[in-house]
Amino acid sequence: MMRYAPLLLIVLLAGCGGEDAPVASVATRPPPGRLLPPTQRRNLPLSAHIQNLPGLEGVIGVSSAELRRQFGEPRLEVVEGDARKLQFTGSACVLDVYLYSAALGREPEATYVDARRSDGRDVDRAACVAALRKR
Repeated sequence: MMRYAPLLLIVLLAGCGGEDAPVASVATRPPPGRLLPPTQRRNLPLSAHIQNLPGLEGVIGVSSAELRRQFGEPRLEVVEGDARKLQFTGSACVLDVYLYSAALGREPEATYVDARRSDGRDVDRAACVAALRKR
């Protein structure tokens, strides 16, 4: 029993501590060797799924500049690696447009659209696009 006393003391002391320190957010990176260098990614096929739904004409396949002309300035713009997300909002819905570059050096184009109400429930994408164009 006495030989476990130092371990018990260490465990008890580990529970004692100072004030909680704030936790900093850090961007994570994939493990080395998982991503190809940009020079080797150039010839890879486009991995993004391109939506082809009625009512999304003029949105799918256009640049962020064209989306801004149609819907105004986005409420949110997120860039993650090769992808970009623009979020447009109106009283009817929230529209998320995802843009990817088809090839290295090309401007990203809208490939996918998602729409929802402000409470998070899904809404018809084409109806959301139409509502945001009217405002």
